[in-house]
Amino acid sequence: MKTTIFNTPILSTVLRFFANLFLRLFGWRVEGQLPDLPKFILIGAPHTSNWDFVLFLGVIFHLKANVKFMGKAELFHNPFGWFFYWCGGVPVDRKKSQGLVEQMVEASKKSDKFILTIAPEGTRHYVSEWKLGFYHIAKNAGIPVVIAIVDGKAKMVRIGQVFHPTENMDADIKTIKNFFEGIVGVNPRKKYITLED
Repeated sequence: MKTTIFNTPILSTVLRFFANLFLRLFGWRVEGQLPDLPKFILIGAPHTSNWDFVLFLGVIFHLKANVKFMGKAELFHNPFGWFFYWCGGVPVDRKKSQGLVEQMVEASKKSDKFILTIAPEGTRHYVSEWKLGFYHIAKNAGIPVVIAIVDGKAKMVRIGQVFHPTENMDADIKTIKNFFEGIVGVNPRKKYITLED
């Protein structure tokens, strides 16, 4: 497995210490654990604040997870491309005939371990519909979706619920959204998606 910021010797230990310190100082807790599975899509919601990324890093280091994220291919060119690979980035080339989903499915199949993180809302602003790329990647790659709920009211990130896509996409999306029903994120002023939206 390629070395990333999440498994770099010494540095990952130091960053894990500061991540746990950050969570304690700001009163956040992590409930649950990531499943012992080699590949899955990790979705986190609701995404309501720029602070979500900092919180995400804190949770990832706390869980000792080696995760990946999608980035446009141009970011991975020299001279700084190595940095984005090191941060866990997976390049997406929009010029390829393959779409984003197909590229991520291929990346999953080429990897022994593949934990891809995605915010299904695609933005920290209110949206009435999720972007369903996460679902199609999971379905086509034959891997599950793991739920990470950002509960701003309780200052808790609940993680670990595993969902395996079925042949009924509409029912699956409703079930996945149901895990987040009524949850308010870091910024309580942002309305969260309800099942009726």
